[in-house]
Amino acid sequence: MMPRRTDARLSQVLTVAAMRAAEQALIDAGATVESLMEQAGRGAGEWVHRIAAGRSVTVLCGPGNNGGDGYVIARYLAERHVPVRVIAPASPKTSAAIAARAAFSGARADGIPVEIPHGDILVDCLFGSGLTRAIEPSWFGLLASLGASHAQRIAIDLPSGVESDSGAVLNPGLPAYDLTIVLGAWKHAHFAMPSAPLMGTLRLVDIGVAAMRDAATVLPMAHVRAPAPDDYKYTRGLLAIVGGAMPGAAMLAALAARHAGAGYLRLIAQAQVGAVPHDVVVVGDTPANALADPRIAAVLVGPGLGRDDAARGRLHAALATDFPTVIDADALMLLRPGQGGKGPRVLTPHAGEMAALERAFGLGSTGLKRDRTVRLAAATGAVVIGKGPDTVIATPAGQVIVAPRASSWLSVAGTGDVLAGIVAGRLAVTRDPLRAACEGVWLHGKAAEFAGPGFAAEDLAQAVLSALRASL
Repeated sequence: MMPRRTDARLSQVLTVAAMRAAEQALIDAGATVESLMEQAGRGAGEWVHRIAAGRSVTVLCGPGNNGGDGYVIARYLAERHVPVRVIAPASPKTSAAIAARAAFSGARADGIPVEIPHGDILVDCLFGSGLTRAIEPSWFGLLASLGASHAQRIAIDLPSGVESDSGAVLNPGLPAYDLTIVLGAWKHAHFAMPSAPLMGTLRLVDIGVAAMRDAATVLPMAHVRAPAPDDYKYTRGLLAIVGGAMPGAAMLAALAARHAGAGYLRLIAQAQVGAVPHDVVVVGDTPANALADPRIAAVLVGPGLGRDDAARGRLHAALATDFPTVIDADALMLLRPGQGGKGPRVLTPHAGEMAALERAFGLGSTGLKRDRTVRLAAATGAVVIGKGPDTVIATPAGQVIVAPRASSWLSVAGTGDVLAGIVAGRLAVTRDPLRAACEGVWLHGKAAEFAGPGFAAEDLAQAVLSALRASL
């Protein structure tokens, strides 16, 4: 849905306050609001020009600087002989927007038109990232009607009616957009539910903002290294998976881990396991005995574990080691403060497991998902993957990485077990919990692309191999 950026400036995700500070820093360095508006508007205009390909464009301009961007876009299109008109329900209120309107000499309709025009492309510049309350009804009605009367819709910075920091949809019934052209830096709403699905494809216009301290970042593409020439199965990484009463989930995780780069897989089984791949070694010993091997690189516990006393014992044995450990599924529901060794950990909770962990660790369950994920990481000392349609990764030190939207076909049983297996496989290879979390989330999303529509969890696990190859 969006390009992958390696430049720290272009991968940062800013709050409204941070974006304002970044723009002010540019102004302090000699830029003006007008020059930044010109740069942003012309950059966005380039994208609209490409998509319009000569078709008619309607630009909806609000009274603030987002509307000013719209006047610049309209002027840019008119200069290139694209048929363009502006609809402005109110006059501009800022000096920069007033100047931008004065520089546009094309067709303009002021106020709310009696008859809603039809056209090819609507460019929404009504409101930008500073909006915190619902659009008043007549203006929202205009936006909705124009959205319905145009074949394609493009939002500038954010769809009007979305709160930037939270992703809240302030006006139910907002139209969905084909493209959102982001100005200066990504905003949290581009990745957060419920607003993210409205955005369409995301593209970023660089206006030169500097990297801001402590900013969240967008999940980078995984770059997996090939094994060294002298590697073998133990140096590649021995992953031990502690199974439980329901072996199917652990086997799904194992299938994913074997394609995620781990050199050797052991499934420490409690229940009878059916057919298994020939390269997965099933161990019937107790976890305490099976985990005594110092060659183990990482442990996964949770998929199919169960929640009874036997499961608690198996979890205790897994956590008593100092091996890097991924804790998933049932193990998250059983996890309590002060359990086990000192090895690095990755937790992979969905919304329900997150709430259970917050209760267990004495945390509140209110606030934005990214803030809750950061609090949980700090309380547990683990890297936390707050998984879901708007996945967030957080470290105990407060670092935040947000993942772009992945396929909605992931909403099927077992895909969480696959994610746990991928992360654990990468942890066995890298021994680095943050890197394993980031690579695991990226490979999981990429595998869903390769699996195509309608896949089951086992199909997803098999597609991890194609995702890994795409990351080399």
